Amino acid sequence: MNEQALKARLQKLQIWKQGDQRAPHKPLLILYALAEYQREKETMLPYEEVKPKLTDLLREFGPYRRSYHPEQPFVRLTRDGIWHLNKKADRIHLHNRMLLAEDVKGGFTKEVLELFEKNPLLIKEAAELILQDHFPETIHEDILTAVGLDLDLGAAYQLHKKKTRDPRFREKILRAYEHSCAVCGFNVRLGSQLVGVEAAHIKWHQMGGPDTEENGMALCSLHHKLFDRGVFTINPLRELLVSEEAHGSSGFQEWLMDYHGREIRSPIRPDYAPAENFMHWHVKEVFRGAERFVSD
Repeated sequence: MNEQALKARLQKLQIWKQGDQRAPHKPLLILYALAEYQREKETMLPYEEVKPKLTDLLREFGPYRRSYHPEQPFVRLTRDGIWHLNKKADRIHLHNRMLLAEDVKGGFTKEVLELFEKNPLLIKEAAELILQDHFPETIHEDILTAVGLDLDLGAAYQLHKKKTRDPRFREKILRAYEHSCAVCGFNVRLGSQLVGVEAAHIKWHQMGGPDTEENGMALCSLHHKLFDRGVFTINPLRELLVSEEAHGSSGFQEWLMDYHGREIRSPIRPDYAPAENFMHWHVKEVFRGAERFVSD
């Protein structure tokens, strides 16, 4: 295996699919394993140690689920040709108790580790590919901090950014919302340049969300970040709903609760309004619901 082959395998991970549900299990496991190797040169990670950490990552950056299953990627990543276990994968039952009782360990294959040894920059490049393919840019730094991966999001990061997005998306969305945040109306310019207002996808680009007006909203940098983290969502009535899990002191009332239950700003044309199917996806796959009670 060479570096290009490794990158190709990372970009073609066998991700569980059911409709358009998110399954970030393998990407988060890979990022965690990259961090452990970068920090401690750990090559084989005991499932006993991975289980609680990966579960926390799934809770934080995955869709809300009643239960989380870190055992699934730990075993099934072996099918992608970059991961191996200290025991035969076909003899390992996908059950937490079995993995713990058998003291199963997992890690990158010898071929992958040799590539990392020859070119330490490849660790960063691998992480960049995973982040770009599976998560919106607003939460990349949060994920890196959570896994403990030291990654320079500079020139090397820009080198790997995909070019498949419509370059006019930002322009179209900002125009649709008259260059103002759809939540708070923020609109500040430095000279002639708009500052701090961004084009947000409702259904993430990484999950097949199109670069169209009905899948976008103009949001200030703060509300964009909060939206992508699932702190609030938009219901079919285009009302902003804040998660019960969200709380805070300074800024919480002003930036979130003052808009809770209120309709966001309308775009300049009705057919630019957020489509119900994209809002439904965000509620199911990103929002950290349930929503807070709205009093009349």
